[in-house]
Amino acid sequence: MAVNASTMENRILYVRLPCNPIFPIGVVYLSDHVHKQFPNIEQRIFDLGCVPPLDYAQALERCIDEFKPTLLVFSWRDIQIYAPVGGRGGNPLQNAFEFYYAKNPLIKLRGALGGLRIFIAYYVELWRNLGLIKRGLKRAQKYAKTARAVVGGGAVSVFYEQLGKSLPAGTIISVGEGETLLTKFLSGKEFRDERCYVVGEAQPRQRLIHEQPTPLEKTACNYDYIESIWPEFNYYLQGQDFYIGVQTKRGCPHNCCYCVYTVVEGKQVRINPADEVVAEMRQLYDRGIRNFWFTDAQFIPARKFIDDAAELLQKIVDSGMTDIHWAAYIRADNLTPELCELMAKTGMNYFEIGITSGSQELVRKMRMGYNLRTVLQNCRDLKAAGFNDLVSVNYSFNVIDERPETIRQTIAYHRELERIFGADKVEPAIFFIGLQPHTHLEEYAFKQGILKPGYNPMSLMPWTAKKLLWNPEPLGSFFGEVCLQAWQQNPNDFGREVMKILEEKLGCADLEAALSAPMEKNDKQLVGV
Repeated sequence: MAVNASTMENRILYVRLPCNPIFPIGVVYLSDHVHKQFPNIEQRIFDLGCVPPLDYAQALERCIDEFKPTLLVFSWRDIQIYAPVGGRGGNPLQNAFEFYYAKNPLIKLRGALGGLRIFIAYYVELWRNLGLIKRGLKRAQKYAKTARAVVGGGAVSVFYEQLGKSLPAGTIISVGEGETLLTKFLSGKEFRDERCYVVGEAQPRQRLIHEQPTPLEKTACNYDYIESIWPEFNYYLQGQDFYIGVQTKRGCPHNCCYCVYTVVEGKQVRINPADEVVAEMRQLYDRGIRNFWFTDAQFIPARKFIDDAAELLQKIVDSGMTDIHWAAYIRADNLTPELCELMAKTGMNYFEIGITSGSQELVRKMRMGYNLRTVLQNCRDLKAAGFNDLVSVNYSFNVIDERPETIRQTIAYHRELERIFGADKVEPAIFFIGLQPHTHLEEYAFKQGILKPGYNPMSLMPWTAKKLLWNPEPLGSFFGEVCLQAWQQNPNDFGREVMKILEEKLGCADLEAALSAPMEKNDKQLVGV
């Protein structure tokens, strides 16, 4: 049933639910798109990331009382908490490893108590956000009985099936980007063919998240307009250490077994015109911003997009914004010497590469498509071009078929990166894969009997959490002990300490062994999932 737009007063309130103070580019781009399509619709952005926790509910109600929206669009960024960094009152990885692997009963107890605090904080946050959505919708319906809610964002896109059981009937749950969904809804057209479903109407379509997004031509965000509808906008402009998000493309064409980006954003890479990206950056630059984060899943997702990246960077050079810095996730196998020169020239001062493993054999088994030898050569080119800043290298140990020899290979690979950039410039970020819905790794876990279909991926119960925090035996206990030792010896430099301990225990392979990966007949257990 289509929505009759003529019965709507067209007042949209975008509510970014509480999270870390990260620039809320999702609601910014969404409200900008709606304004370009429907310039007469009144909109406002309300960012709970700028509100003290004790004031969340009251501040939301005050905003609704003042603005009287007919449509509430909630953006929910974070749910899953498996990470090697602090948050929610503690370090989830450290608490879990202390509880599961510590031999000292006092440390095990500390891990249990820390895990309990995180467990409580997680569910309190989950219930709080659900409560804010319900409370906000009820308050809006006090002024407009037909007021509706749309709920989207990163967390919702991953857990859309589970969240539908807890949201009010009639709520529209949006998966992935929401521009075309809102355009159809506000035009009074049928919108259910987009990646969404309506709570209480029907169950979400099978494999809804795997449907491809509707293509969209992105133009430069109008920040004069955004500033007029977002009272908290200047909060993100005051600190010079903030990196403001700018998107240069959407989509990721790869099949990395554990990554959900490729299904949330779709495999079709859609490039934003370079002139529009630079025009957007110029607006922020004129407001004093000098640090930019390119929020793409990968800044250069494949070699076919090298020319697009080079065009953008050259236009940044031509724009005269010579005193900026920028950072991004980068597939370092997709660099050329010319592109490296442009990266250094335009002020790239930090980048992240998620190689997962320094063993070419395991990189292939994880379906990542990297050639580690090419990555090293491109890093040498980047260093030769003048890059002298920080590189974060993400390693996920204990992936499929990990064994002592592949660990030694990863150590050899990491030491070579240190020789290229300098040991103080290469920061190993130690992750253990958080198993997420809709990924190849989840399918693998079903086939191996590790998980059963119908499990709750949002559960933080110990018997579920230990499976979702991917660290299986026979190496699970070994990595647990190594990480506990690293936290004890050097908690402020955890990643480097882990690499040091692993090398002390297992040694370091020859680099050539890390870069070689002979195919085996039984080498397709995950690739074939």
